[in-house]
Amino acid sequence: MVFGKRIAISLFILFLLVIVGASGYRYFLSVSWLDALYMTIITISTVGYQEVAAMTPSAKIFSIALILLSLGTVGYLLTNIASSLFESNVMEALRRRKMKNSIERLENHYIVCGSGETGSAVIDYLTSKKVPFVVIDNNEDVIANLINHGILAFVGNATQEEVLEQAQIYRAKGLIASLSRDSYNVYTVLTARGMNPDLYIVAKAIEKGADEKLKKAGANNTISPNEIGGRRLAASLVRPSIISFLDAITMAGEVEFDLEEVVIQKSSSLIDLSLKEARIPEKTRLMVMAIKKKNSLNLIFNPSSDEMLAEGDTMIVLGQDSQVNVLRELATGND
Repeated sequence: MVFGKRIAISLFILFLLVIVGASGYRYFLSVSWLDALYMTIITISTVGYQEVAAMTPSAKIFSIALILLSLGTVGYLLTNIASSLFESNVMEALRRRKMKNSIERLENHYIVCGSGETGSAVIDYLTSKKVPFVVIDNNEDVIANLINHGILAFVGNATQEEVLEQAQIYRAKGLIASLSRDSYNVYTVLTARGMNPDLYIVAKAIEKGADEKLKKAGANNTISPNEIGGRRLAASLVRPSIISFLDAITMAGEVEFDLEEVVIQKSSSLIDLSLKEARIPEKTRLMVMAIKKKNSLNLIFNPSSDEMLAEGDTMIVLGQDSQVNVLRELATGND
């Protein structure tokens, strides 16, 4: 911004010199505006073409002053342009190096492939949860905007192994494929699954039936934004009270509640306790909505107070982030 302002000032001064020079030559040599402009340009540029009229002593003195002023102005302008380009390139190189180093240090992170409408919503959510992630997109303008907002991102084709390797896929925790076409998402899932068999992959399904292809390619889960949006619209029309209730429990005034999952670790004091004995609502003020037992695909909704907790069980709870953090400490044994 500073350099741009300096360059603008230099150009403005140069423009004033042209106006003054043309007016001066028209006055001292009594020539037309075109001839006066011609004399001004060849004087400022020091080209040295033939004068359009006999130079009077006054015109010569005026030319000397114009040359000295123009040399200073042009020199200042060129210096600012060169300095601006040099520092801009240096800053860009430093920023890319810092970005590359930050990405290389990522671990247990998420990889977001695609930053369209769905990808942008994913990025906003992950940012709000303050979890580490990196974005891959082939649109340079989009990536530049993300980087300007402090988000780790780089330009690339997420279907290529070298690009996913650059995103540290071997150390990643999960991947979201939210590209613009189902075929792109299928290729991305195939490539990612081949590179990291333990990676948890969620893919966006656009066309009907794409979810099956994505799961066959290796996706753990698929989401269809169009289908979910359609159901939500229909439910808002047919069962408006239920939708209002769901909205109320997830956004109560300015306090936001969210569903979170907490996994019980080996060192947790919650192991071998019943929900009643664990007293989770009393200790954390969270609502335990469901429990998924280890090595089970089914959820136990609204579990009873006699439900026993074990290592590897996942609790689905509703509450605020600060409350969830308390439960995570209990579940990891850091209480």
